[in-house]
Amino acid sequence: MSYTEEMLASIAKVEATRQARLSQTFPRMTPDERDEVLRCFHPDYIEEMARPIRLGVNAGDRMPHELADVIEGPAHLDPAVFVPGEPDFICDVLVVGGGGAGASAALLAEENGAHVLLVTKLRFGDANTMMAQGGIQAASQPNDSPAIHYLDVMGGGHFDNAPDLVEALVMDAPEVIAWLEQLGVMFDKRPDGTMSTAHGGGTSRKRMHSARDYTGAEIMRVLRDEVRSRSDRIQVLEFNPVIELLTDGKGNVTGAILLDLETREYRVVQARAVVIATGGSGRLHYQGFATTNHYGATADGLVLAYRVGARLAFLHTMQYHPTGAAYPEQILGQLVTEKVRGIGAQLCNIHGEQFVYPLETRDVESAAIIRECRERGNGIITPTGQPGVWLDSPLIDLIRGPGTIEKALPAMVRQFRRFGIDMTRQPILVYPTLHYQNGGIAIDANCMTGIPGLFVAGEASGGVHGTNRLMGNSLLDVVVFGRRAGHSAAEYALRSGYGELTINHLHDWKAARQQAGLEGGRPAPILLPDYTRHTHPVREEPLIPVTR
Repeated sequence: MSYTEEMLASIAKVEATRQARLSQTFPRMTPDERDEVLRCFHPDYIEEMARPIRLGVNAGDRMPHELADVIEGPAHLDPAVFVPGEPDFICDVLVVGGGGAGASAALLAEENGAHVLLVTKLRFGDANTMMAQGGIQAASQPNDSPAIHYLDVMGGGHFDNAPDLVEALVMDAPEVIAWLEQLGVMFDKRPDGTMSTAHGGGTSRKRMHSARDYTGAEIMRVLRDEVRSRSDRIQVLEFNPVIELLTDGKGNVTGAILLDLETREYRVVQARAVVIATGGSGRLHYQGFATTNHYGATADGLVLAYRVGARLAFLHTMQYHPTGAAYPEQILGQLVTEKVRGIGAQLCNIHGEQFVYPLETRDVESAAIIRECRERGNGIITPTGQPGVWLDSPLIDLIRGPGTIEKALPAMVRQFRRFGIDMTRQPILVYPTLHYQNGGIAIDANCMTGIPGLFVAGEASGGVHGTNRLMGNSLLDVVVFGRRAGHSAAEYALRSGYGELTINHLHDWKAARQQAGLEGGRPAPILLPDYTRHTHPVREEPLIPVTR
């Protein structure tokens, strides 16, 4: 599949303006211009696309309709019928989630003396971590420091971030890079052996460490191998998502109920501490956007934690990555890393005109693209009606020398060549895609939730990124707070006993739903979206027989 004649005509205009655009620098927006484009065009600011949640500790807080529907949903289990019984597994620390945060938590919990059970909905490594491309931030260069990194993170998050979480993020960052390299992560390096670093949107220093354009996959490869090598103290259970947390009836989390996706049987886990590392919620497709997220990203951890009383934070704000693939349709929404713009590519409209500085923060960049397509009518429309703008990737080789694209972005080059598109010679079509859950379960710097026995790490947590995340801070987040959660959970577990196993909290949840006038709905967590249905993939009733 190659470009249509109409697209090729537009590409000719992009090529015609290329030399002129190379000779000038497009200006950054002023603070007032950024505020205006966000207010008018960013999806978070569309009032009717969100509503207040009607029950629980966050009652009255606004969040997208799709997320509110899931958070308010009924449980899979009826506390009047289901009794947990004897545990199938007993461990010190139960880690829920098999991405970078879960793997890091398991490793640090084990290092601090805990026996660990890691359970994951799909395969170990089926996570957004695996799909992260651009890099991981850390202040490792002579002209940089954690203090400067801190200011960039706070500014990128519009100063809404939780300061103690940002401090933990940036202070741990250099140690995390050293730890990952010691475990075997092969970061890009200069000829002298020092780390290669690059800019990301909203950064004032080059602090992006990468492994070509598969940084997340490289980090996940190493973390997964390290977990597997410790199989005597870390057990991994795949295709067993958690559908409910267990409590002792006094507010302490004591384990979880799993659903074996192969046998459809429930399994009971007794644990002294539980770490939620279930990732984000992109597969809820807020406002109908395509997403970069893996198929298991359905807000499971938020649902589980909220029902036992954990507070949520910053769920009025989601991140729409400015450059998701808009063509061909087979890869709609797939990530086109910010690294492409970081090393020289520019965004152009149908007329070949640059319309935004390429490294504004992600929310501003996304809003500018949406404005160019919706208000100004300067987008390119695909045969199926998908709007997009050009990302002029061939500029990279003109700026940095022939072969740079092939060397820096090998996975992306292969991805587009599968469809007859050579991004070293032709621009690629992009449009904002639902990418990241800025908020989540509220935690402190030690990943505690305020619910005894419950810890959270990674994208399932909320506060560190404020209302907008900078590139490279998600991979950093999962490792920094995954490690912290594992350490904290192990310390808690080894000074605590095993508690009673009940789902008594569901009596209160059921009563609260009735009081709020909520009846029916799809049981949550939904586990997987159903793309076989013709309606919204989240809002249908499931037909899932389960047994104990």
